[in-house]
Parts: sequence; structure tokens; C-alpha cells
Amino acid sequence: MPTTRVNMDVMPLRKGHFWVLFVAALGQMVGAALSTLVGIILPLIQIHLHPELTSFEQGLVCCTSLIGIMIGSILFGKLSDLYGYLMFFRICPTIIFIASLLVFFTDDIAGLVIGLFFMGLGAGGEYSLDGDYISEIMPNKWKLFMVGMAKAICSLGNIMMALLCFVFIKMDFSSYIWNKLVLIITGIAFLMICLRTYFAQSPGWLIANNRLQDAERSVRFFLGDDVDLGDIANKPQTHGKSKQSWGSLFTKENIPKIVFSGLPWSCSGVGSYGIGIFIPILIMAIGLETNDMMPIERVIDSVKNTTFISIFILIGFLVGLYWVDRINHVKMQGWGFILSGIGLILLLVSYCLHWPLWLSIMGFMIFEFFLNAGPNLVTYIIPPQIYSVEDRGTGAGLAAACGKVGAILSVFMMPLLLLWGGAKLALIISIIAMFLGALITFVVGRKVLPSNKKRSE
Repeated sequence: MPTTRVNMDVMPLRKGHFWVLFVAALGQMVGAALSTLVGIILPLIQIHLHPELTSFEQGLVCCTSLIGIMIGSILFGKLSDLYGYLMFFRICPTIIFIASLLVFFTDDIAGLVIGLFFMGLGAGGEYSLDGDYISEIMPNKWKLFMVGMAKAICSLGNIMMALLCFVFIKMDFSSYIWNKLVLIITGIAFLMICLRTYFAQSPGWLIANNRLQDAERSVRFFLGDDVDLGDIANKPQTHGKSKQSWGSLFTKENIPKIVFSGLPWSCSGVGSYGIGIFIPILIMAIGLETNDMMPIERVIDSVKNTTFISIFILIGFLVGLYWVDRINHVKMQGWGFILSGIGLILLLVSYCLHWPLWLSIMGFMIFEFFLNAGPNLVTYIIPPQIYSVEDRGTGAGLAAACGKVGAILSVFMMPLLLLWGGAKLALIISIIAMFLGALITFVVGRKVLPSNKKRSE
């Protein structure tokens, strides 16, 4: 009896879809875990190992991984368009694995800086690859949701890292544990390497490079022998390596796409990294822990509060996923910026007027909820919608790199802002970034995405 054939564009979800989602989303998880780890390591290092670190040096250390992410996003995004996704899908976690072991065994600032850069380099490659893999495998009705789900899973990295660090520091009760905490990253990277050993090439890339039969085999590998190629088979073929050059990407037609996919992501990076990395330090600066504690106790208490606040990152993403196919993405991103800015305003006013601490915590929660229900989710799913498959890796990598520019500047400046004007100045600059992101979104986004595209290109 002949097997009934199914089209990958309209088929129901199978375990293969969830397998691709899980394996790809681990890249988002390791990147989020790394950002949380950096904010926890810094105060631990300052207690005994390097109390002499200036605010300038603190900023340099913390933004090292983000510089790596920015370079990795551009580099691996372009290389994946040229040589295929699979090789770099395996190389990136290998880089993270080796770099994390370097930090563990060198146990000094130089090893930390080098290790953070290369861990960021690998994580940057993940940001340009993960969404592409997912968007090409999923049925049309699930594309945006599943790409958003991968971004939402990154919040588990924030929560897991904060929770494990809290447990391990509390058990050891020593600041010297800082380099051992990096082994959490090592474990995630090792899992990624194992899972990606038995994997297949991106079918979209194969189609774009005139390898139809290989694309069919790739789809069958992921989804089953009864699955046929869908619309992806009709995509333009480049008959070899991608012809998309950096110069051709910056055309008059593409500039609005670059602005819309990149600059709001940069503003979002101010919140997710500038504030996200320094949540433990901001908590101590604002005074959300008891003042009569020992230094290590203050760090432990701030990490505990960081874990609690990080839960609202996950809740925000989950609510955003519910909205992602129901609300215009321009409105979703723009209003997310505005409402997260309002959360920071509540935090600022509570801090300046010495209102009850629960109001400050609520401000943090509102900020994290709406930032992740809006900009942090939408900026990730925009590139797969607006770039064609033959230059999607390059476009997504460029957008992610733009996001990291804002993250790098904010992370570098945050210790200096805390030095110059305390938590008040740091919060004011962050509020401005949120409203600037909203302005760019509403002005440019309406031209690039006048209405939601239910199906990714």
C-alpha cells in the first residue's frame, strides 16, 4: 500500500520539529546563561581577587563577550551563507566549550577576558544560525511561533544560571568559586556538540545552492520519509555559493530593513544586556538587599533576587508567544519598548523618593516582562521575515551584530554611569534607550512590515 505523502508547509507538527527546535534553541540558552554569568562573576572577582578594578576596567571585562557576539554574528552569518549552516552549527558550540575550559584552568583576569571573547564569538554564531534552521523546517502556520519559542527558551538560561550560581556560591560561601561557575557553560556547550553530531544541512541553503536532491534528503532526515519539500523548493537558486556581498546588502531598498532589524535590537540590547548583566550590581546599588551583610552575603542575596526577577523574563516571553500571531509586530515591539520604559520609570521614582522596596521590585518586573514580551522576542523574529533565504544568514547576522553594538556600549558604560551618577543616571539612560527604540520601530517599521506576515519568506 503506497505511503501517503505530506507537504512540509502544511503538515502537522512531529517530534522532528520539536527536536530541531530544542537543538537550535540551546544556542539561545547558552548565550543568555553567559550574560547572566558575567554579571555574577564580576562582584565575586572584586571581593578578593581584583578589588582594584576601576569602573572603566569593569566595563571592558563585561563587554568582552558582547564584542565576541557581535563579531561572531557577522562572521558566521556570512560564512554560513557561503558554505552552509551545518559546519558552523557544530563549530560554534565547540568554540564555546574550549573557551569555557580556558577560563576554568587559567583562573585569572587575562584568561577570563580571552575566554569571554571566544565564548561570545561562538554565541554570536548561534544567534545568526538558530532562527534560520527553525524557520526553514517548521510548517507555515508554526514558523513565527517556533522561532519565537527558541528565543523564549533563552530565558531558561537566565533562570538556570542565576539559580545554579546561587546554590553553588551559597554552598561554597567563597568568592574564589567564580571560575568554577563557568563549568555550567561548559556543560551546555558539550550537550550541544553531542546533539549536533548527528544532524543535517539546512534544506533552504541547499535549495538556494541548486542541490534539490540533497534538500529532499535533509527534510526526510528531520521529518520523515513521507515528507515532500514545500514552497522552499521554489526559492531562487544561486547555482553555487551565495552571491550576496556586503556591499550589495547596503542598497537603498535594504537600508530600511537594516535599520528596522538592527537599531531597535540595539536599543533592546541596552535593556537585556546593559541592565541584564548588571542586575546583581544594580540590586546592590539600589539597596534591595540588607546593608549589614558581609560582601559575599550581599552577592548571594543579589543573585537570589536576580533569579526571582529572571522568572519574569520567561513569563514575558510566554505571553509574547501568545501574542506573536495575533498582534502586528510593529505595534508589539513599539509598545513593548514603551511599557518596559514605564517599568524603569517606576523603579527610578521608587529609588529617588525612597518608596517601599516592593515598588522597586515591581518596576524591575514590569521592565523585564514587557521587554521580553515585545522587543526581545520581536527583534529576533524580524530578520527571517524580511530577508530572502539566500541572504538570510547575512541579514540575521548583521541585525544581531547591530543589537550587540547597543549591548556593548551599555555594558561598557554601565559601571561608569554608576560611578558618575549612581543608579539614577544608569536608569535615566536606559529609559531614553527604551523610548528611542519605540520611536524607530513606529517610524521605520510601518514601512518595512505594514502588516504581519503570517509566513516567513
